[in-house]
Amino acid sequence: MAGIKDVASHAGVSVATVSRVLNGHPTVRPATRALVLSAVAELGYRPNAVARSLRTHQTRTLGLVISDVLNPFFTELARAVEDAARSRGYSVVIGNADERPDLQDHYVRTLLEHRIDGLLVSPTDGGSAPMLESARASVPMVFVDRWIAGIDVPVVHADGHGAVRDLVAHLHALGHRRLAVIAGPETTTTGNERVAAFRAALAAHGLPLPDAYIGKGDFQTESGRRATAAFLELPEPPEAVFATDNLMALGAMDELRARGLRVPDDMALAAFDDIPWFLHTDPPITAIAQPTTELGHRAVHALTDLVEGRDAGSVTLSARLIARRSCGEDERNEGNRR
Repeated sequence: MAGIKDVASHAGVSVATVSRVLNGHPTVRPATRALVLSAVAELGYRPNAVARSLRTHQTRTLGLVISDVLNPFFTELARAVEDAARSRGYSVVIGNADERPDLQDHYVRTLLEHRIDGLLVSPTDGGSAPMLESARASVPMVFVDRWIAGIDVPVVHADGHGAVRDLVAHLHALGHRRLAVIAGPETTTTGNERVAAFRAALAAHGLPLPDAYIGKGDFQTESGRRATAAFLELPEPPEAVFATDNLMALGAMDELRARGLRVPDDMALAAFDDIPWFLHTDPPITAIAQPTTELGHRAVHALTDLVEGRDAGSVTLSARLIARRSCGEDERNEGNRR
């Protein structure tokens, strides 16, 4: 069986160069990379990952624990993480917490037991013993999208305050005054921040946010249906509903349709986290879009910097409003807004 020295000899390069190519090091010239990979293919060389990890104390593997793989936002985020990790010579192992803190902690423990080099997490709640222990043990770790207060690790997220202000201003300009929100779990930073941003934006327009206009959600479709049903039973239902994630927005639309109501004629609807489907619903849904791909890339860059002994800081990007017809926009101005 061919070894790394055989590959180096066949390609006419050093063993170190072969190692850099196999680890995806960005400084290798394209021509040299092609030469080495050709030698690898011709000789049938297969690097022994286990042996390499024992020598270097690294597995070139990152762990990613996401909140819900069925949520299109996290699906896109996971894809971006995998692409960025591959470009830096790392593989990714993914755990789906399904918005359950117990599953989240199970995957964190399991990934660490398998000797991953670093951990990316979008936390499902505000407290996690395994992640607190990992931070205290200086395990390379980065939070993405969500974070846990009190755990001092880099956070890569998008600030939605400006986009929420734009949304409320948009709704106000369209004549909507009774505005409601479907909140995410209070145990998540995103659940709290999006409601706080919505409340502040309403106050800037002199609008209240009564308790009855705050629906309790869990970032799942069914909770969007339940909250919308509760709104519709009120003596004075809201004129517009802001769902703080995409799945709850789809649940809200399902409930309205089940009752024979139309968006936006009977109730306007907007969502946080734009997804491709929103452009193709009837009507297309107004949404706040996060730079999901960039979030994934920046999170991987921060984590690999930590793994490789470099400093890494938190990154804050900006979300943006995409206005479509679900809030009452003039169809002539719709086009294909993305």
